[in-house]
Amino acid sequence: DDDDDIPQLSSHTLAALQEFYLEQQQREGMKTSQGFNQYSIGSIEEDWQLSQFWYSEETASCLANEAVAAAGKGGRIACVSAPSVYQKLKEQDGKDFSVCILEYDRRFSVYGEEFIFYDYNHPLNLPENLLPHSFDIVVADPPYLSDECLQKTAETIKYLTKGKILLCTGAIMEEQAAKHLGVKICKFIPKHSRNLANEFRCYVNYASGLD
Repeated sequence: DDDDDIPQLSSHTLAALQEFYLEQQQREGMKTSQGFNQYSIGSIEEDWQLSQFWYSEETASCLANEAVAAAGKGGRIACVSAPSVYQKLKEQDGKDFSVCILEYDRRFSVYGEEFIFYDYNHPLNLPENLLPHSFDIVVADPPYLSDECLQKTAETIKYLTKGKILLCTGAIMEEQAAKHLGVKICKFIPKHSRNLANEFRCYVNYASGLD
């Protein structure tokens, strides 16, 4: 029988696959239903191949509120590889600040002119209209826990910021964060929507509300 050579899925695997597709359809249905918030965390799904791990709602809100307070009235905020903070900031539409997102993942281009393609391997390859020291605070979350990634991202941060820096990265990067950006660890412990293997922390170079 020719069918003997066709691989068959076990009933357990088939059920799991059907459940996955059903969840995917439900997510897509939510996106097209009325009232869908394009800025909600998870509206663009994590891509683990790009080392993407979204913050929990509480963490994203806390970091967004801190950025607004630090930027001040009419302030400008840059989110470097920190899309869930950007999304929370956009949920506060109408507040007196402006924000842009620098991100490698082009799916975030749905956010229009506020999206700026960014590759940390080319830290200063930025649009001409992104002037040096034009942001009141830069919120950054380098995608990889490596000195090279942090060092290159630090070049971007220092180019963009007027002074204030809010960095989110692993606890193991504390020494390198101080070396490259002069930031110190905060008491606040950020959480992700999925638990990470590495301990994660926030770092700042100013008197913040995260202590």
